[in-house]
Parts: sequence; C-alpha cells; structure tokens
Amino acid sequence: MPASPRCHRLLLTGAAGNLGVVLRPRLKAYADVLRVSDVGAMAPAEEGEEVVHCDLADACAVSGLIQGVDAIVHLGGVSVERPFEEILPANIQGIYNVYEAARLHGVKRVVFASSNHVIGFYEQGRQLDADVPLRPDGYYGLSKAYGEHLARFYFDRYGIQTVCLRIGSSFPEPKDRRMMVTWLSYDDLTDLVVRSLFTPDVGHVIVYGASANRDSWWDNSGAAVLGFSPKDSSERFRAQVEAQPPLPADDPAGRYQGGAFVKAGPFPFPNA
Repeated sequence: MPASPRCHRLLLTGAAGNLGVVLRPRLKAYADVLRVSDVGAMAPAEEGEEVVHCDLADACAVSGLIQGVDAIVHLGGVSVERPFEEILPANIQGIYNVYEAARLHGVKRVVFASSNHVIGFYEQGRQLDADVPLRPDGYYGLSKAYGEHLARFYFDRYGIQTVCLRIGSSFPEPKDRRMMVTWLSYDDLTDLVVRSLFTPDVGHVIVYGASANRDSWWDNSGAAVLGFSPKDSSERFRAQVEAQPPLPADDPAGRYQGGAFVKAGPFPFPNA
C-alpha cells in the first residue's frame, strides 16, 4: 500500500447505512473528493464531499453516479434478511448496475461489502478459508454470494479489481457469544477498507472482516496480500457478554455461523 494513499474522487455507496455513517468521515482523508450516495436521507455535503441520492436499481442513475470516480467502496443495499422481492432491486440488480457502470466509465477498483452470511450454514467452530463452497443462510446471503461471483466475472473479463470483504459483525461492541468471534471494530474495518482500496495488484480476492478476537472460525490468510493485521479484540467485552443466558441447545442460531439469519423466514410468497 502506498505510504500516503489517496485518490481524486472516491465513491461510497450506502452512506446512510450503519457502516456508511461510520466510514464517511473516516474516508475523507483518502480522497480529494468523497462522493457519497444512498436512497435514504444523508447529512448535507461538507467541504470535499458530494452528496448524490441514487436508487441502485436505476441503471441510468448509477451510471451518472459512477462517472468521474476513481474507486468505489460499495456498501449499498439491503443489509438484513428480507423477502427476496426486497433483496432483488438493490442487492442483485444494483450490484450489476454498479459493475457495469464501472466498466463503462473505466473504474478499476471496487471494495465490495460482502458478508459472513455467504457461509452462514456452516457450523460454528468449523474453520473456513475463502475457498470453501458457499452456504448462504438466506436471501441476503445469496445476494452477497451473487456479488462475489459477479466481481470475479468482471475481473476475469474486464480487469476490474475487487476486494470482497466478508464482514463479520461490525458494531461498537459484540452483542452476544457469536459476535465475540465475528466482531470487527470500526478502526479495524477502516484499516481493512483503506488497504483494500490502495494495495496494488489485488486481482479478485476474498477476505474475512474480523478483529483479532480470541476465537476465530475463519482462516484469513487471503488477507496477507493486503497486509491487514487487526489491532482490536472482543476480549474486553467477554464478561458482559457471557453474563447473558446462553441460547437453548436446540436453537439453530447457536449452531450455525450465520446466527439468527439461519432462522429468519420463510416469507409469504406473493399472490400465494
């Protein structure tokens, strides 16, 4: 990674979401202009910012959004488990629109916020690397699996380099026993995103986003290309988390890596 990484115009999608709000002020130091977008309400533009409201399912709007940017941090989309009809526009049509617009406008670096939910139906405690067969735990996880494959295709065919971040649980602190393993601090998240933006010649790579927690289910050797070495740990929260009553032994949220996502739904089928 360059000693003083910087680009001219950087795009952050999903800027009104939980992680977008965190990253927006942190990424400003790495671009002359930070363009932020979302379909929801965002804070007004400050110096060095451009605020663009954009529906990711609108291909023309996405093309205009991406014109003139050097790199993209793509967080935009539905970030929880929902019916397929709600996932489809932003998460599936939307990411296609992002990559096709990137191709048209010559953007060669994308950081894609994938998710641990692409492998959510593996059992907790099993060690996984980035090459294991995908086992999504819901429609949200399926959409992120599609995004990873789409990114691979756009690298192989068009040379758009992508770091797919299988983000664990990025919150101020872990909320339960599962998150003691999957927690990613905001500082470690920022470092991972910056390295993903500016490390040269990454090709298409998948890395797991977790801090240096005591326990881990993920072999993150793929992150070596980025030089990512997390600094934080969930350990300081252990006493308060383990004071909570454990889940019942037969609760699938305590069995599978995806936690509660594995038992969301089924959702009503339209017109059924």
